Amino acid sequence: MISKELAKKIRYLQIYTSKAVNDSLAGEYASVFKGRGMEFDEVREYQPGDEVRSIDWNVTARMGHPYVKRFVEERELTVMFLVDLSASGSFGSTKRIKNEVAAELCALVAFSAIKNNDKVGLIVFTDEIEMFVPPGKGSSHVLRLIENLLTFEPKQSKTDIAGALEYMGKTMKKKSVVFLVSDFMGEGYEQQLNVLSKRHDLIAVSVTDPREVSLPNVGLIELEDAETGKRVVVDTGSAEVRRRYKATSAKRAGDLQELMRSMGIDLIKVFTDQDYMKDLVSFFKTREKRAQR
Repeated sequence: MISKELAKKIRYLQIYTSKAVNDSLAGEYASVFKGRGMEFDEVREYQPGDEVRSIDWNVTARMGHPYVKRFVEERELTVMFLVDLSASGSFGSTKRIKNEVAAELCALVAFSAIKNNDKVGLIVFTDEIEMFVPPGKGSSHVLRLIENLLTFEPKQSKTDIAGALEYMGKTMKKKSVVFLVSDFMGEGYEQQLNVLSKRHDLIAVSVTDPREVSLPNVGLIELEDAETGKRVVVDTGSAEVRRRYKATSAKRAGDLQELMRSMGIDLIKVFTDQDYMKDLVSFFKTREKRAQR
């Protein structure tokens, strides 16, 4: 059983995402993710305007007049969410923690997917694989997936992105659209990222809290690493401390962007204090324009 508060949140998400999908996202999604290619549908008599290259010469020879092969787009896709819900995702200096934003963003894309009759699946990881929901269709399936994300309580606190990428590669043999959602605090996953991006349509989504970008001037504060438990006292009253903190954050973000660019992986940057809907729409539009070149 789920609490009334959680049921209310899930219902809100369902209403909000359904409206967002109907208003703009579903069309953007369909134009970007076009399916795996063309599949044979039927052979029919040639009609004026048909491509000469589509003539089926074997059938034409048997029947004595032209016949053409008709192909249709193989529309159905599998969309997988590979979501990092390690302890660092429980941080939040705004109304929502990072893990909540990750769940909401997945909900938006998931409802767009099922509106286009695609399958949706989920892998939740920390420094081990903690949940696997096989791909399925329908709103009830997506609602269960969202409930799993919102109620999930990790057994482990650390992050192993490399292990999650390896698991995804071994579990999903068929080419899928994979959304890797994380704050990317982990290290040493570059090789596995490169391998998976060659087999699947991999899209990285970084989720960041504004306090991970810069510190306010509030004097002495104690910071704790959620994954290791290590604590450190920081003097935010020092302009030099705030400058170094901001520079370190900018370098980490720049390194991540450069890594994804070097491997041809799209990166969607989401912040917990900003409207991620705009980030998604911007991503879809950019990708559609690139495909038309």
